[in-house]
Amino acid sequence: MRHTRPSVSASIFAAVKNRNKRPTGVTKVVRNDTVIASYNVHKCVGIDKKFDPDRIAHVIGELGADVVAVQEADKRFGERTGLLDLARLERENNLVPVRVASLYPKGHGWHGNLLLFRDGVVRRVQQLSLPGLEPRGALVVDLDLEAGPLRIIAAHLGLLRHSRMQQSEAILNAVHADPSRPTLLLGDLNEWRVGKGSSLHFLHPVFDPAKNAVPSFPSRFPVLALDRVLGHPHSLVTGIEVHDTPLARVASDHLPIKAYVDLKGALAETAGLRDKVSLAR
Repeated sequence: MRHTRPSVSASIFAAVKNRNKRPTGVTKVVRNDTVIASYNVHKCVGIDKKFDPDRIAHVIGELGADVVAVQEADKRFGERTGLLDLARLERENNLVPVRVASLYPKGHGWHGNLLLFRDGVVRRVQQLSLPGLEPRGALVVDLDLEAGPLRIIAAHLGLLRHSRMQQSEAILNAVHADPSRPTLLLGDLNEWRVGKGSSLHFLHPVFDPAKNAVPSFPSRFPVLALDRVLGHPHSLVTGIEVHDTPLARVASDHLPIKAYVDLKGALAETAGLRDKVSLAR
């Protein structure tokens, strides 16, 4: 029997139909968990077509996150100028940017990807140029947080399915450089499908793209899980939620998502795996 891939329209219809059936991924939320957020700010242009970085700054403040990955933080054309008031974000929310070698002098991010963190030390920054027809990139940042070491891969994947598959492979190669370090892959991954039909299926078994898929797009009536936070080990993310507030619904066409991360538990798990490997040798 010949199997055909579902059409895009059929996939979107299924997403709308099952909007309230999507798994939230919330299995355990611990008060002491680290809070990680991802937000595609749509170049600070809201659904009312107004360019308003102040609204975006307010939404980022609402998140109360320890780390925030921002997509589309720079203008797309011309000088690719950074759009956010980084000094204000530090002053009002204690969030500082991870410094990167921007493609443009006035840019804030790497291919529009910006990572902000509250408390911690940056140990290593790797800037990946991802394959595909569109210019895309990812930031690989090793942070030492109060709860322990964490690797964050902040990405904005392409619009084309084949490109996303290539980009997933490139990201996995970066993860394999240090598989024992707890790792988060987060950002606008531009894929709403889950299961084998997803272009992110290639991320198995390091990440589980079907886990923690919550609808975040479009912001007025979110039905598509374009924004993701994926953990390695899989137990790293204990809960995830969409940040759905009146301001967030207008400020961008994406809603932010927040993940709760049990870093200490994940470190204990990876330490146990390393011990088993050592004994096996």
